[in-house]
Amino acid sequence: MTPQAQSQPKPEIEFDAADPVIRSLAAGEPTTWLRSDLDPTAEVLQGMAASFEADAERRTGVNPGIMGEAAQRFERFAPWFAEAFPETSGAEGIIESALVPADAAQADLNQRLGVELPGRLWLKRDDALPISGSIKARGGFHEVLEYAEAVAAEQGLSTNEPTTYSSEEFRALAATHRIVVGSTGNLGLSVGILSAALGFAASVHMSADAREWKKELLRGHGVEVIEHAGDFVAAVSAGRTSAEGAPRTHFVDDEDSRSLFAGYSVAALRLKEQFEAAQVAVDADHPLVVYLPCGIGGGPGGVTYGLKRVFGDAVHAIFVEPSQAPAMFLGVRTGLHSAISVQDIGLSGATAADGLAVARPSRFIGPVISPLISGFATVTDEVIKAGVAVLHQTEGLDVEPSATAGLTVPWRTMDHLGEGQGDGSGDGSGGDGWANATHLVWLTGGAMVPPADHERYLAEGLDLLPRLNS
Repeated sequence: MTPQAQSQPKPEIEFDAADPVIRSLAAGEPTTWLRSDLDPTAEVLQGMAASFEADAERRTGVNPGIMGEAAQRFERFAPWFAEAFPETSGAEGIIESALVPADAAQADLNQRLGVELPGRLWLKRDDALPISGSIKARGGFHEVLEYAEAVAAEQGLSTNEPTTYSSEEFRALAATHRIVVGSTGNLGLSVGILSAALGFAASVHMSADAREWKKELLRGHGVEVIEHAGDFVAAVSAGRTSAEGAPRTHFVDDEDSRSLFAGYSVAALRLKEQFEAAQVAVDADHPLVVYLPCGIGGGPGGVTYGLKRVFGDAVHAIFVEPSQAPAMFLGVRTGLHSAISVQDIGLSGATAADGLAVARPSRFIGPVISPLISGFATVTDEVIKAGVAVLHQTEGLDVEPSATAGLTVPWRTMDHLGEGQGDGSGDGSGGDGWANATHLVWLTGGAMVPPADHERYLAEGLDLLPRLNS
């Protein structure tokens, strides 16, 4: 860097520093913001589709067919998954996680928090998604599969036959292509493991927050791991730079990918079937509130889009972030989106929830999906770690800290949801329907964690249980 470049002043970021919500975020306090001014879901979705049609070249909207196309892609590859990954054969190669009630956890938290939660608590078990064990499997797998189809089509191979991707011809072709991604860990696992299984060369740029066991797991699959001393943004930037201009190289851009987004959205179609099988109604009289752990925003953004397509105004999406890394919360609240980072308000961006350790949000998700997000909440690392112990003791589940971000948030949000205040602290719904609410905490990360790490997470969580109500 030249002296001139070093002396250039940092651009001023303008936002309302007097905003009490921003001040609370800047202080690292647990902060809740539920929104009262959302437009009807149907109008928002129509606007997204219109933006896509009007300016497809810049991709400022969302193709309304994106979710269905992704679902069909997963179905086409299901026989290949069942053969390549025997652990998926029982589900005939469909990559999906269980939906389970969490009555014991709800009773425990009612007692610990001193408040009875109206409605019923459920868990979406993306911590146990096959192959890579996190929500990132949905988006990461989809983008790799889409690229595999494109590579096959270029050589005139059949893209609709699952046997194509097991053939020596395709694997020899795939070996001449490379897939690159930057990650704090879980997206790297999903992209790296699947890329290697299909025969692609794969490079994963890992940030300083990434766990060592995730790096070793990738190396065990033959994936190149490039370690960086910087944060998530630095890892993504390095990955993008390495892929630019490189022949037969595809970069999975976690900051701006419609393909990742499409893969995440498919979860809503599966969830609808699971609720129907469990005889759980989702409608105006039986609202669904979904608490989604959020890092850069792609995973929860894609899931939220799918949920709104499937359930409309009956579903409310709450994004939950660590108190030191509220990137999406900050971006939406200020309206600056990816132009602002948590460091701009004095936060570190560091968190025990490594999958959520993101300082600057997605360039795509905030501007496009924010009209569908009902609210945001931040949680301290102490509460996140304590949640690991709660799920272990009550439900017998062992997860990594990122998975528990939303666990206690239902008890915080229901007061606001019921009040329907007009000052930005409620969503205007209110009513007795909340007694029939379904609260769905979305878990992510856990199944791949080594036993020694699980033991450490649990020990830390047990020590912190008394601080759960903070």
